[in-house]
Amino acid sequence: MTWSELPAREKMQQTVHSQVSTSGIGLFTGEKVSLKISPGLPNQGIVFQRVDLPGKPEIPARLAFVQEAPRCTRLANEQLSIHMVEHLLSALFGMGVDNAKVEVEGPEIVAADGSASLFVDLIERAQLQVQEIPRQWIKISRPIYWSQEDVHLIALPADEFRISYTLHYPKSPLLGSQFYTLSLTPDRYRSEIASCRTFSLYEEILPLIEKGVIKGGGLENALVIKGGQIMNPEGARFSDEMVRHKILDLIGDLSLVGAPILGHIISVRSGHASNVAFAKMIANLECR
Repeated sequence: MTWSELPAREKMQQTVHSQVSTSGIGLFTGEKVSLKISPGLPNQGIVFQRVDLPGKPEIPARLAFVQEAPRCTRLANEQLSIHMVEHLLSALFGMGVDNAKVEVEGPEIVAADGSASLFVDLIERAQLQVQEIPRQWIKISRPIYWSQEDVHLIALPADEFRISYTLHYPKSPLLGSQFYTLSLTPDRYRSEIASCRTFSLYEEILPLIEKGVIKGGGLENALVIKGGQIMNPEGARFSDEMVRHKILDLIGDLSLVGAPILGHIISVRSGHASNVAFAKMIANLECR
C-alpha cells in the first residue's frame, strides 16, 4: 500500500491506548527484567526510562544515543544504558506506534523467544490510539547508499516503505543465501516478520556463552544452527526465518531515525552497526 492510499487515520501519529507490561529473562545478564509500555505525547517519539535507577533517568530512542555493543542495539547516555532495544522498537515501528513511554526495570529488554511476537501481542492488547497530529515522513527523494567490504545498504525513492534483504552465509550449508522483500504494513509485519527469531551459528555463539557475555541465551530464545541442522527441536517457523529476522532487526534500527520512511531499503548482509550507520544518512534527509 502506497502512502497516498493510506487511510486518513494512518497518516496521523499514534500511541497506545492503555498501559501494558511484561517481564522475563535478559539475554545478556540472564537476570529477570521487566518493562511497561504507556501512552506517549504527540511528537514525543519512543522514550525509555530506567525505573530501577536513582532519579529514574530517561533516554529517547534516537540515533544520537546509540552506543556500540556486541550482537545488539544499545542506547546509552551518562545516566543509563539499555541493551537489546531493537526487537521492541521493531514491533512499535512495524505496528505503527509513533509515541510511547517504555519503563524498564533492568539493563536490557526482555529476550522473550528471540522474536518480536511478545511485543506485538502487548501492543495489540494495549490497542492503538490516533493522535490528531500528522506524521512527518522521511521521503527518499534520490538514491543513497552505504558500503563496507561485502555489506551494502541502498535506499531508493518509493511511495511506500519496502525492505528487501539478502542474507549470505557461504560457510553454512543450511543458511547459504536467503532473500525476502515486503512492503511494510502492520498486517504484514504481524504475519510475516514478528515471529521470526534471532539466530546464530553454534560455533559463533558458544565462545560468547563460555565467556559469560551471553548468560541468558538458549534454544528457548534463539535459533541455533550447527552444521546443516537447526538444534531447536521444533525447527524453523519459516524456511527463510533467518532472513526475515534480519528484516525485523533492520526495521528496529531504522526506527531510530524518529520518523516513518517512504522509500525502498535494499540490504545485503547488514547488521546492527551498518544499519545504524545507514540510518544516520537517512536521518539527514528532510521530512515531508
